[in-house]
Amino acid sequence: MTTSTEAAGLPDICAARDLMGHPRGLYFLSFTEVWERFSFYGMQALLVLYMVDQALRPGHIEAIAGMSAFRAGLESVFGPLSIQALSSQIFGLYTAFVYFTPLIGGWIGDQVLGQKRTVILGAVLMALGHLLMAFEVSFLIALLVLILGSGCLKGNISAQVGALYDRTDPRRTPAFSLFNLGINVGAFIAPLVCGTVGELYGWHLGFGLAAAGMVLGLITYIAGGRHLPADTLKPRGSGPRPSLAPGDGKIIWALVAMLVLGTFFATAYAQEFNVMSLWYRDTTDRHILGFETPVTWLPALDGLFIVAFTPLAIRLWARQSARGTEASDLAKIGWGSLMGAAGMVCLMIASMIVAGGGKPSLLWSVACFALFALGFIYTWPTTLALCSRAAPAAIGGVIMGLAFLTAFVSNYLCGWLGTYYEKMSPVGFWGVHAAISLAGAIGVLLFCRPLNRILQPTPS
Repeated sequence: MTTSTEAAGLPDICAARDLMGHPRGLYFLSFTEVWERFSFYGMQALLVLYMVDQALRPGHIEAIAGMSAFRAGLESVFGPLSIQALSSQIFGLYTAFVYFTPLIGGWIGDQVLGQKRTVILGAVLMALGHLLMAFEVSFLIALLVLILGSGCLKGNISAQVGALYDRTDPRRTPAFSLFNLGINVGAFIAPLVCGTVGELYGWHLGFGLAAAGMVLGLITYIAGGRHLPADTLKPRGSGPRPSLAPGDGKIIWALVAMLVLGTFFATAYAQEFNVMSLWYRDTTDRHILGFETPVTWLPALDGLFIVAFTPLAIRLWARQSARGTEASDLAKIGWGSLMGAAGMVCLMIASMIVAGGGKPSLLWSVACFALFALGFIYTWPTTLALCSRAAPAAIGGVIMGLAFLTAFVSNYLCGWLGTYYEKMSPVGFWGVHAAISLAGAIGVLLFCRPLNRILQPTPS
């Protein structure tokens, strides 16, 4: 008799040695992501502040290899850029391509190296990139290496989470929520550690700590290798490789439409690490019991709330599922987009207080981050679970890369929109972002039913 695990081509160890209801491989992948996200968000918490306060200022920008030509290329398209506008463009391009290259990395994992070797290659490149950030001259080179490393790692490690489960396994979406929980443990710790060290004791020391975090992530991944699903890649000449089947085209187009709808929320969400840090630094009363909180602590709220809210969301969904009232994955994405719009409204109100001559409380920023964290829980892990479940087996890694490609669009738009921060009133700036996230929610509401008919799982 063939079990569902064997039929799905999963290793026996994934089914036979579960831990707390999930395959052990899930925990190794999650802890790998804790350290990978520690390195990524540790560096990202410092990036805009580092550029605005040091790297892009006269006396420093001249030392960065290739910066003169790079800036000239940007200004030939967008016109003269201030230090803040240039930093926003660099931030947008860097974070955008971090989420573009997983499409290529997914293809490498599916067709060339296999997912395990591609993840290891990505981790090595990311550790090298963070190390290069410790030197001013290699700033642009470091960003390029980080982009390539992230491309190899992101889509493939997410595809491995999905490969631990049968396509109709109800544990799939909770598994991605737990995986997302690991991601945000790293996202919470990183700004507190790397951000504080970088802001108070030296930018490059903070970047060095990010490199150390990536090395720990690589060690964790290799240690858990025997608990991970086998690569879907077959050596050339050993037999036919998976290919697309009739009807897969409709599924692919439905997934693309779903991903486009999620881009609206992600565009607003991405400002947390870009302009929001500058707005927070310049306008908000950051004192708590007489202590002025470092600016780099603000991004830690995102990870903190996601870690705190994820178990509550999983419990809520389980109760709704038992009663038959759980929202579909697409509907959850719509609710998440609505929460993002509400978060931006908080910043609009705080900006009105500034316009009236006041100094808004830290609580407005806290409320914004809480709402965005809930929105993220409802959108991103749900998106990954839906992609991993519905994607044709022949291009699972590519579809995961495509999911990250939407983040390429949203992060570039975040950087481009950030160049208007100095040209608009803060109320108008955050109002535009609220409208963008709200548009995503409305789009999901309009197209939820037809897309669900294509993407809902069918029992095997």
